[in-house]
Amino acid sequence: MSQSVFDFQATSIRGEPADLAAQRGKVLLIVNTASECGFTPQFKGLEQLWQDYGPRGLVVIGFPSNEFGGQDPGSNDQIASFCELNYGVSFPMMGKIKVNGGDADPLWKFLKSEKPGFLGTEAIKWNFTKFLVGRDGQVVKRFAPNDPPEKLRADIEAALAAA
Repeated sequence: MSQSVFDFQATSIRGEPADLAAQRGKVLLIVNTASECGFTPQFKGLEQLWQDYGPRGLVVIGFPSNEFGGQDPGSNDQIASFCELNYGVSFPMMGKIKVNGGDADPLWKFLKSEKPGFLGTEAIKWNFTKFLVGRDGQVVKRFAPNDPPEKLRADIEAALAAA
């Protein structure tokens, strides 16, 4: 059987185990985030997607990363507080990870291999790269950092409507 996103484990921003298998049957939007990036206001749009589509089966999951310009230097607790206070983030946030290189998080290695970016490059180029995952755990689409969350609605609707 081929691998899916549901085969991976993560750690929540509060340090608790987060087994992605618990999300089986849901549509996921997985995003690498940063608190001090020009795209940081996307947290508001991501939260809106979570509010609008969560009842229909969408789960937005944020993975903070400090790899791009050192734009998320805080601790997991600081990042969680920032996201909640400034953007009202209530969707699941994971602990800080690496998304590129040899010590990249295994989930992110999988996401990148399943949906390479522009010209086939797998590397994540910047904060707020987004992966849409279908109910079957397979990666449907990769979105660039500058794709605002509201532009993902048609693709999310399609993924939610798929069997």
